[in-house]
Amino acid sequence: MQRLPATLYRKVARPACDVFINHRGIDTKRNIAGLLYDSLTRNGVRAFLDSKNMKPGDRLFDHIDRAILGCKVGVAVFSPSYCDSYFCLHELALLMESRKRVVPIFFDVKPSNLLVKDNGTCPSKELRRFRLALEEAKNTVGITFDSSTGDWSELLRDASDAVMVNLMEVEEERNRMMMMKMRV
Repeated sequence: MQRLPATLYRKVARPACDVFINHRGIDTKRNIAGLLYDSLTRNGVRAFLDSKNMKPGDRLFDHIDRAILGCKVGVAVFSPSYCDSYFCLHELALLMESRKRVVPIFFDVKPSNLLVKDNGTCPSKELRRFRLALEEAKNTVGITFDSSTGDWSELLRDASDAVMVNLMEVEEERNRMMMMKMRV
């Protein structure tokens, strides 16, 4: 059997991203989600943002689910119409179910205002998944931002710092687990 070239092996073995940015595009793609993506990538973090990492022809769920499962940290940017999106809720549920660290950003919305609505098109099993994930995220310490009064540079700094701290903690935990396995 022929061996893969080392560069190809690293590309295949290495997850697609370190950070997955979950957001409602119509509310946040041109502001916080896009700005956070740019800030993280400038600092050497491999971030995933659908509009930046996907191209025409990519299978939506396959590509996104693979990125979520391979990431170390998720950022959930909650916005006024976030819960209207099946895709947003699916991504959040997968992040929570796969036990990823998630940094919530409550952008122009209070956590208490976020509710999964039953519009009759989603199976009850999915609604339950979505509600559990949303409750878990709402009970996670996050960043709250009001775009009409908030300081954008402060939001970007705080969000980037929170992501970096979580990435370091995930890596430290991973290294600790590897050391424990080596001792056994």
